[in-house]
Amino acid sequence: MAWKPKLHYLNARGRMESIRWLLAAAGVEFEEKFIETREDFEKLKKDSGLIFQQVPMVEIDGMKLVQSRAILNYIAAKYNLYGKDIKERALIDMYTEGMADLNEMILTLILCPPNEIDAKTALIKEKVTTRYFPAFEKVLKSHGQDYLVGNKLSRADIYLVELFYYVEEIDPSLLANFPLLKALKTRISNLPTVKKFLQPGSQRKPPLDAKTLEEIKKIFDIK
Repeated sequence: MAWKPKLHYLNARGRMESIRWLLAAAGVEFEEKFIETREDFEKLKKDSGLIFQQVPMVEIDGMKLVQSRAILNYIAAKYNLYGKDIKERALIDMYTEGMADLNEMILTLILCPPNEIDAKTALIKEKVTTRYFPAFEKVLKSHGQDYLVGNKLSRADIYLVELFYYVEEIDPSLLANFPLLKALKTRISNLPTVKKFLQPGSQRKPPLDAKTLEEIKKIFDIK
């Protein structure tokens, strides 16, 4: 049996979820070692070479990789999801950096004080409909192809579709006025590897709830 990548993180989405999505879309089976206690995290820092004392960490090809974007870049390059040349990689990087800005807004929503959640949610919805979704709809319209870059599946397409699902959890109507993005979501979601990942029982994680958030705060000593 081929050696599987091992993912070290919480049993939650966080900064590992895009890595799970990318591996799953590439058809790569992976193992997960969950950090469940503060002691687990301290042991991982001591024993496993967390160079910056942070997770996510992925063991792959004899390396212990940290920093989520470095991990994503490596996986994308390894599995031919990173464009055919330097120009395509630059476009993929540009698009995914924009997506990362949106993802950060969504990721940190649950950390907002209760009295700020409505305002933060409204800001996310405004940015989605006036900045991010129009930008990617325009990209697809500009070249009339099925994928964002080079008319070939890349990490940018996978990341964008991952974000579609998060945005729909906030408001299912936000994608309605973007027909090319809706078509992209359908196209990517129907790829056999992605379709499998979207099924119940996969390694895809649910939205973070308040109980899990409190457990995470204890693990990382977040006040």
